[in-house]
Amino acid sequence: MEDVVMQIPFPSSSFWQGKRVLLTGHTGFKGSWTAAWLELLGAEVYGLALAPVAPSNGEALWDAIGRPGDRYRFADIRDAQAVNAAFAKARPEVVLHMAAQALVHPSYEDPVTTFETNVMGLVNILEAARRSPGLQAIVNVTSDKCYENTEQIWAYRETEPMGGSDPYSASKGCAELVTACYRRSFFSQPDSAPLASARAGNVIGGGDWSLDRLVPDCIRSFSKQTDVRIRNPLATRPWQHVLEPITGYLMLAQALVEHGAEAAQGWNFGPPDSDAWPVERIVEALREAWGQGAGWVRDETARPHEAMLLRVDASKARLHLGWQPRLAIADGLAWTVNWYKSVAAGQSALSVTINQIRAFEALPGVPK
Repeated sequence: MEDVVMQIPFPSSSFWQGKRVLLTGHTGFKGSWTAAWLELLGAEVYGLALAPVAPSNGEALWDAIGRPGDRYRFADIRDAQAVNAAFAKARPEVVLHMAAQALVHPSYEDPVTTFETNVMGLVNILEAARRSPGLQAIVNVTSDKCYENTEQIWAYRETEPMGGSDPYSASKGCAELVTACYRRSFFSQPDSAPLASARAGNVIGGGDWSLDRLVPDCIRSFSKQTDVRIRNPLATRPWQHVLEPITGYLMLAQALVEHGAEAAQGWNFGPPDSDAWPVERIVEALREAWGQGAGWVRDETARPHEAMLLRVDASKARLHLGWQPRLAIADGLAWTVNWYKSVAAGQSALSVTINQIRAFEALPGVPK
């Protein structure tokens, strides 16, 4: 299966125009960007997510760029009846499952909700998908943190064991096991939709206002001309602009529609090793791009465990799907700062987002 080279085209309206897509988690950071791009590509997008929570300093990204209408509904994926109703309304051809409790530190504070959402919420989605006629592809978005992270120097490949020391990471490892189980048990028949999972790195980009995430924490502090407090300046992560993994998710969905079981696997969508920067370097690049009033200090407050080293190997996606990163991380950071500064200066979040999507589409396939 892994020897098949599919070479999927970059996302375009030739595939997505008129495609009925159920996108869960559409009010989140990554989901909002995905919905915006799918709308530009002409897809008929239906959403299922919790209502957006406005940050203290402004407007939630979905509230700023989302499309009004009854195709986007607010509900909890832990509610099986609400999930079934969303499927009945959307009658999807493609399901992109992004809804999740997506942060490490809140998972320590409320592990029950984290596991209920990230594991049983997924089960509700897959159960509804089993009964959904006309469904052609399911992509379950998990996380690079699904792997049993021993902080090895090598990047993790798709064949390595699932795990997780904190509740969030463990819940994503569990979600991968659930996905593999459902794929073998229920989605491997000739008349069933193919099911794949996608594991991305640490995403950055405009419009993320989450608490306890590096870039939003920096932007909040820099805009107030106060020093941002950094927990682990030497921790290394696979950083990438949000449009990079979204490209992978859309290409993977297309591969599932066109190639079926050949693409029904787990896939990493991570940056090259050269973009696996330590936190300190990310903060310095953001500080330089932001300019006056930006600084940082080490946060010595005792915190729960976080891994210091994590990288994922995306060779399979590059070789077999034809997916390639387009933005080097330095450029992705510059785009991110530009988004926040442009919106703060009065430009509409929707126009800035659309302009960046169009600029991204025009980039060559490999970053310089």
